[in-house]
Amino acid sequence: MSDLTLRQIEKSFGRTKVLHGIDLDIRSGEFVSLLGASGCGKTTLLRIIAGLESVSGGSVSIAGRDVTELPPEKRDIAMMFQSYALLPHLTVAENVRFPLRMRRRGSREEQVAQVEKALETVQLGHLGDRMIRQLSGGQQQRVALARAIVSGPQVLLLDEPLSNLDARLREEMQVELMEIHNQLGLTTIFVTHDQEEALSLSDRVVLLNNGRIEQQGSPHAIYSAPETGFASSFLGAANLLPVAVEDGPVARLADGQELALRDEETQRGDRMLLLRQEDLKIVPATTAGALRARVAIRVYLGARYRYMLDLAGQRISLTAPNSVHVEPGEDVDLTIAPDRIRLLAR
Repeated sequence: MSDLTLRQIEKSFGRTKVLHGIDLDIRSGEFVSLLGASGCGKTTLLRIIAGLESVSGGSVSIAGRDVTELPPEKRDIAMMFQSYALLPHLTVAENVRFPLRMRRRGSREEQVAQVEKALETVQLGHLGDRMIRQLSGGQQQRVALARAIVSGPQVLLLDEPLSNLDARLREEMQVELMEIHNQLGLTTIFVTHDQEEALSLSDRVVLLNNGRIEQQGSPHAIYSAPETGFASSFLGAANLLPVAVEDGPVARLADGQELALRDEETQRGDRMLLLRQEDLKIVPATTAGALRARVAIRVYLGARYRYMLDLAGQRISLTAPNSVHVEPGEDVDLTIAPDRIRLLAR
């Protein structure tokens, strides 16, 4: 059964249409990330699910109940905002208890017990009496998460909750979010523009582009088998090169170089060649079947280098261990395993 069903969701602000007929089914207990660039409509879609934005067309159902016209407090959802929206004049425990008080959920004793359980879940059980201003940014984020889960909502909505944290805290909170999701099993919708967050946290990634679903699937499927040029470039910063697929089968680049394809690749004609930067390898010049490129820029990343190369009149990138050391201006040979080559429509 779907915990959340969206049917033909449309949204316009004046004459500007930002969502174009979104259809989406999210299963009970599923962790789904809405991924996309700024302005793609992902936050607007989340706010429509929450009841904070009205729809211009379509319907929203939660657990089989149409909630399209219901206010947020009657939808059995909880939302964690990017800004946390904590109340500075209340203690940690009072902040977490706040939604229970507003909705009059249970007696005071029951509410206190729920608050203690939620704080223990986010590892803040010892800080219930602290004021918000006495907490670090990471602790404040945990308070906001405890407040979101305290009532045991049908659906948990997370609006870029990790964007205000530094890199180390962000990694820690990614792990904590996964642990909490596994523990509670809440149906969760996570909005992010960060592909690494979406891929690491989700059961399913929904990639949005200009108010439409570009592609959706498991993290592995959507990364390893992008269906469009936008999906391939947004997920993993893939290199895209125009080629002509000819008998052999081979892909002929603009400068005449050829790349051997798998035997089962039969569609001939103009295509786009997709090369993930981590799949390209710099090899000795004597390697058969390699492509020749010239190093333009080298960026030191610690354990790895990122190289920007000129190949067949196009700029491409690849990453390599720092044991592979070539200078800008040098020519290099590149190989890629045939099973890592992807071809898209031109």
